[in-house]
Amino acid sequence: MHTLAEILIIRGLMPIESIDGFSGDPTVDEPQILDFVGRGILSELQVASARAAQAGLPFVELVDYPLDRAAVALVPAALCRRHDLLPLAVNGTTITVAMADPGDVFALDDIRAASRMRVDIVVAERADLRNAMNRVLRADGELSDLTTALEEESKPAQEAGPALGEAFDDDAPIVRFVNLLISQAIQDRASDIHIEPAEHDMGVRYRIDGVLHQMQRAPKNVQNGVISRLKIMSDIDIAERRRPQDGRMSIMHGGRQIDLRVATLPTVYGEKVVMRILDNSNTRLGMEQLGLLERNAAAYQRSYSKPYGMILVTGPTGSGKSTTLYTTLHAVAKPEINVITVEDPVEYRMAGINQVQVNPKAGLTFASALRSILRSDPDVVLLGEIRDHETAQIAIEASLTGHLVLSTLHTNDAPSAVTRLTEMDIEPFLVGSALDSVVAQRLARRLCERCKEPYEHSGELLVNLKVGFTADMPIPQLYRPVGCQACSNTGYRGRIALHEVMTVTEEIERLAVTRASSAEIGRMAREQGMITLRQDGWAKAQLGVTSIEEILRVVA
Repeated sequence: MHTLAEILIIRGLMPIESIDGFSGDPTVDEPQILDFVGRGILSELQVASARAAQAGLPFVELVDYPLDRAAVALVPAALCRRHDLLPLAVNGTTITVAMADPGDVFALDDIRAASRMRVDIVVAERADLRNAMNRVLRADGELSDLTTALEEESKPAQEAGPALGEAFDDDAPIVRFVNLLISQAIQDRASDIHIEPAEHDMGVRYRIDGVLHQMQRAPKNVQNGVISRLKIMSDIDIAERRRPQDGRMSIMHGGRQIDLRVATLPTVYGEKVVMRILDNSNTRLGMEQLGLLERNAAAYQRSYSKPYGMILVTGPTGSGKSTTLYTTLHAVAKPEINVITVEDPVEYRMAGINQVQVNPKAGLTFASALRSILRSDPDVVLLGEIRDHETAQIAIEASLTGHLVLSTLHTNDAPSAVTRLTEMDIEPFLVGSALDSVVAQRLARRLCERCKEPYEHSGELLVNLKVGFTADMPIPQLYRPVGCQACSNTGYRGRIALHEVMTVTEEIERLAVTRASSAEIGRMAREQGMITLRQDGWAKAQLGVTSIEEILRVVA
């Protein structure tokens, strides 16, 4: 029988000279195969297919595979996740199961014991298998059962509320309900969880790819228990219901730590809770994964490669500003330079840099923290947000005295950042001298690669887009969303950033000094080659990454 390595070489997927490094023992071959995967010579899909051939078993891709819910119900979800397997179908007394590792005899024993059936194995890629599990092994059913149980067990005494938190144990229905809500949100790739009290019940919504989706409704009489539980997990005062509060929690999910930023807001029907899911994997992106077009990437790299100056990333809440800034920090952070951040709150924990959490109660504001860290010999300073004149003034002065300063600002486009700083009473000549570049950013939904389809678009609409397209130009190939199992029938899966990178040239600096309007600054920037947000979106629509409708949704 061929080893896994020999199968890959026979298929022409690995260099023939690598055969010398193999002993014929699969356990010895495995590390070198994994090394090839890490270096991009092999894909996980190719290795999984070869593993199936080695075992003499069928190989399947699960994205379009018809799954039998009755088969899935025969094996507990916890067992499926523990062994990376998924039941696919039942035929008489035989259950067909997809596995990432067909040689896992313990998994086979567990399946036989759980289903009491004969097992047929097919092989699937591990990532494909986990995506399928996230789609199929949803917590919706258990959430519904828990909601019913909570409704039946609820008593008027529960309305007392805060004291509930004291008595929670790990098996309490409220605890399981909250844990399931959070784990399901992570599986669904949600960025935010909204717990929303209403007049007669409590709603739960997830923000997935920038759009809110209604997920669950729970009876009104469990509202206080759920909110108290979330407050306890976030170290928030459960007795205080009259004012907004902020907190943070960390949970383990799928073997990795996920942080959640929690905010409460009193409403007429009770406290609303919003949890922002902070996935640290986003901060380990490379600059090439930010999706910058070639011209924008070159302009941005010139800015952050300088030893001093100010770079601003602008956009609304949830537009990916933090991800861009942390990715930039990864690019510039080296052992020989000192990087210090001042944030409210510290969203992502990052090794090798010094992160300061703002604490207004203790007198540690953005301005006071920034003033202090400038005495700590920094080379690069990341300031979470410029909110007022004092913070802006110190940040500007820091950039003029040999520091690279990265920060965010809330403006609609890149040229408006210049006028926004002058509105904060910063001297225009300081703004022009200190500011090196501004990046405006939005997030648009990415078309699902599995189901997007080409179509012919109206030339008239493209002309009205105002992206430089004219009626005499040939209409490029464009794509639209369709919907499939992989993208939950939305037509979109994941998001892509649209960018507007404005380099502050001498001409723009002169306009800033004369207090020119953002329209004049924008006009000059476009003449010098700046690509607007809409033009960047148009370029990405032509690449088949997103749709025209999505550009119009996110860019004015």
